[in-house]
Amino acid sequence: MESDERTGTGLPASIELAWGIRTPPRRGPKRGLSLERIVAAARAVADAQGLRAVSMGRVATELGAATMSLYRYVATKDELHTLMVDAAYGPPPDVPPPGQGWRGGLGHWARAERDVLRARPWILQVPVSGPPTAPNVVCWMERALRCLEGTNLDAGERLGALQLVTGFVRSQIQLETQIAAAHGAGDVPEGAAHGYGAQLAALTDRERFPAVHAVLDSGVLDVGPEPDDPDEDFDFGLDRILDGIGALVARRDPG
Repeated sequence: MESDERTGTGLPASIELAWGIRTPPRRGPKRGLSLERIVAAARAVADAQGLRAVSMGRVATELGAATMSLYRYVATKDELHTLMVDAAYGPPPDVPPPGQGWRGGLGHWARAERDVLRARPWILQVPVSGPPTAPNVVCWMERALRCLEGTNLDAGERLGALQLVTGFVRSQIQLETQIAAAHGAGDVPEGAAHGYGAQLAALTDRERFPAVHAVLDSGVLDVGPEPDDPDEDFDFGLDRILDGIGALVARRDPG
């Protein structure tokens, strides 16, 4: 990819182009081709058919361009995946209003990320190879860190809190996605969740598994035929993580 300047960021040219700090290619056989169009076409393929369907050749076909012309903008498929994820995230949620507090703001941020990942679960198939570098995801990081500005956590603790929250969000949606895929493929028998308590009771005895039987006796596994609300599990886990961060915030409070 051509450039009129040296930015010194060490990032791929396509990422610099996404930030607007690199000059787009001026020559090429396909007039009107742009990084934005390439990423949008790739994202549309992933939305419709999953990440595996995305290839340089497929994207070029969608754009009516030659495959090699895409490499003037994006050098590798890994770069394309990074930019697809960035476009899928889009702009971050608003900064929490004054008075909401760090917990409300970070909880709002986490639920916004959950909604993005639920809408486009293919994002979770893109390996995380390093810290965020593309513009939208860096803006998401900025918003989350800004939620913690009113605390006495140091910079490393704020980053750690962010990694803990986003790791939980990704893990929960990954689990939801895998369970949904298994049910969709018919790999899970109808009513399996409904009969789980009975299965455990048949497989275990009280002497060897007293803790399991305490749960069975409580009735919490006696679920109905309808699946549990995934938001309840998400909210429970997120609240416990925020409780832990809150305990650290309280320890750092000089008062």
